[in-house]
This record gives sequence, structure tokens and C-alpha cells, in this order.
Amino acid sequence: MLALRRTQGSVWASLPPIKNGSTEHQKPIILAVTSQDSASFFRDRSIGSDSPISGLIALLTAVDALSHIHDLSNLKKQLVFAVFNGEAWGYLGSRKFLQQLDEGADSVNGINRLMIEQVLEIGSVGKAVTGEYPSFYAHAAGNSPASKKILDALQSASKSLGSDNVKVTQAASSNPGVPPSSLMSFIRKNMSTSGVVLEDFDSHFSNRFYHSHLDNPANINSSSIAAAAALAARSLYILASADSVVDLMTLNTIKVNVSLVEELIGCLLTCNPGLSCGLVKSLISPSSSSCPSHYVGVFLDDPSGTQFPSYADDTSRFVWNFLADRTSTSAGNKSSCTGKCGDEGEVCIGAEVEGGGRCVVSTTRYVPAYSTRVKFEDNAWHVLPANSSDPMGVVDPVWTESFWDTIGLRVYAVQDSTYDWLILLAGLSITAASYCAVHVGRTYILKVVKRD
Repeated sequence: MLALRRTQGSVWASLPPIKNGSTEHQKPIILAVTSQDSASFFRDRSIGSDSPISGLIALLTAVDALSHIHDLSNLKKQLVFAVFNGEAWGYLGSRKFLQQLDEGADSVNGINRLMIEQVLEIGSVGKAVTGEYPSFYAHAAGNSPASKKILDALQSASKSLGSDNVKVTQAASSNPGVPPSSLMSFIRKNMSTSGVVLEDFDSHFSNRFYHSHLDNPANINSSSIAAAAALAARSLYILASADSVVDLMTLNTIKVNVSLVEELIGCLLTCNPGLSCGLVKSLISPSSSSCPSHYVGVFLDDPSGTQFPSYADDTSRFVWNFLADRTSTSAGNKSSCTGKCGDEGEVCIGAEVEGGGRCVVSTTRYVPAYSTRVKFEDNAWHVLPANSSDPMGVVDPVWTESFWDTIGLRVYAVQDSTYDWLILLAGLSITAASYCAVHVGRTYILKVVKRD
């Protein structure tokens, strides 16, 4: 049986929440993105510590830091965060996200693609500490004024960190473009997209264990991730302030929780505590073993649902609940919940945990992630013809893999040695009896023949 390869669901959230998911009178959007899936020869060992989970941890930590800032609604631009899944397989998550934007799907209700002004992607940032201080590289898409503003914001954020000595440098102009990243999907969709990818390397990829089981926690530095989170958080605040004067007092209060970085590393990259850690179990009830795996999986059912889809795995559900919690405002209804909340714009955080969750106002949604060349209709998957007008759709891969609904195991018990000896003795007895019978029979036949 073949099953369609899919991701367990991309997640996006806005800070502050977008009122009623409306696209009317919407502010220009600053989109911060990262990815959450990895691949390796042994899929259950797809940890991806540096590539890409270091970027995921940095983004989650940056969101946490920004969530403590008051009056974010007064900023001139809207902050939106997206965690794409399936990027290791032809950038399935980011491409499906863009397709959903074009179609105006419910999963992206509240975002207008034309309002996305700048994209900041956090890539591999776990190996930036190679000397006295962390040093990052900003890979810009083109030389547009909007891209230059992102670079300027990163430089300003670096200076504001002062004694922390977090350095950021524009990547070498000799590079052929941005490194492989989700930003490529946006650029191929619209060549005028302004964006920057923050990485821990310049011209040469630094992760020797990319997409292997050796890309484990020993391959990253937590202080590097914390520095990237601080840099990203302050840069996003500066960008969201637009051309107005940045409130330096507020900017200097944006500090990352280093303990949160350490905790996320333990939860998402190790088996102890792994997904059994307190942070994860306070938001979801993990369905798998405590050892995390960031392999994408396969699609078997209807990809609908923006709050509690059946296809979402532990990591995706944790990211959804974490972002919903950190980007939320208190709801009027304080009662516990186990599913959907009554009021529009509210979501239920921690619905899986014992005792139920709580309703909050948050714009956080799942986005299914699978090939743009397939469609689920009439309870079946259909492969669509290539769209020549879509530069990425022409070569869009449709990934499949073998899938076994139930894997069985047959166990044979080891017999007692006494039984083996009895079998041997019985065999020898039968052999001896057969020999005697043949000998007696032969003698008898010869006597009968002589008489005749």
C-alpha cells in the first residue's frame, strides 16, 4: 500500500491576535518563519538539532520574549509567526501555505498575501559560537529597500544588546543567493519578495551532520540559540515599529528566557525528559514515546481542520499550543474547555491535558502541508495536472512511501533440550526399524523367488 507523504501540519500565529480573523484594514505584515522537520536514513532518528530545530527553538523563545511587551497593538505593522513542516521534502509546508493564501482557505483566514511586506527566516543558528561571541550571517533576497531595512534592523538589534556581543554580518555578496530555505518558496512565488535568512554560516554550510542521526544536541550550543532569539525578537520589534521612532526603553526590556531555551532543547531534542517534560505535558498529552522524532509522516485522512486536526503529531500540537498561549489575550469565558470555545476568535489551549484547557483569544491555526499537485475530494486523493503558470508546480514532487496499517510479529519459543533428544532418538529408532524392515522384506522376497 502506498500513502501520500505529508507533514503533520504547519502552524502560524499572529501577535497580537487579528480581530475576528478579518483581512479588512489590516496592517502590513512582518512574517517570521522557520521549519520543524528533519530527515535521516533512519526516520525515527530524525532529530535535526541544528538544522532546523535550533531555528524553531529560537523562534519560540523570541515569541515568548515579545509576548511580555505591552501595547503591541500600537505598532504600525502586524507580527505573524509561521512554523512550516515538510520543508525537507520539497518545501511542502511553505508552498502549501502560499497556495492556501491564494485560495483564501480557512486555515489562513486573517492573512492577505499582498500585505506580507517582509520575511525574516530563522535557519540553522545552533553553531554560531565559534569564538568569543555569537556571530550570525544575514542572507538577503535581492537588494530591495525592504530587504535593506531588515538588515538595518538586525544591525540595530545587535547594537542594542550591548555587552552580550551578538554580532550579525551581511553574507558575502559572492553567494549565489539565499541558502536553501523556506524563503525560496516565497521568492519563486513572487520575485519581488523582500526577505532575509538568519544563519550561523556565510559561504560554506557549517553543519557536517545535516539530515543525519548525528545532528543531535551535542552538535549545538544553547547560548548560540539564545543569542539568535534575542536578535530576532528585537529585530522584529524594530521592523514592526516601521519608520516611527523606536522606543528604546521598551526595546531594552526585550530579553529572552535562557532557561526556556534549555528546557526546549530537553523537550524537543532528547529522550530524557523528551516529550515527557513539564512544558510539553502542560499543553498536550503526548501520544508517542518520550523520544522526539521530527520525521514528517504520511497522510491517510481528510486534511481539514484548523484547530484540532487528526493528522497533527506531538510536535505540531505542542507548537500550536505554545504559540496560542504566548500570543493570546485573556478571554471573557474563564471556564475550562476540551475542544472548541464558544466565542469567535477564541481557541482552547491545553485541551488534551487532565482537567481540560482554557479559552483564550488567539489567532493560531494549523495549515495542512502536502504537495500542491494533489487534492482531497470525495474521500480520495487525486493527482492534479501540472500548472504551467506556476514556476514551482511544474516540478512539484509528489512524495509517497510504503505504509503498513498493522505490523505483526510472530514469536517462536525455544524448545527444551530434552524434547530435542527425544526427537533424535525417535528418528534413530524409525531409521533402524526401516532398515530392519527392508532387510527382512528383501530376504523374504528372495526366498519366494527361489521357490518359484
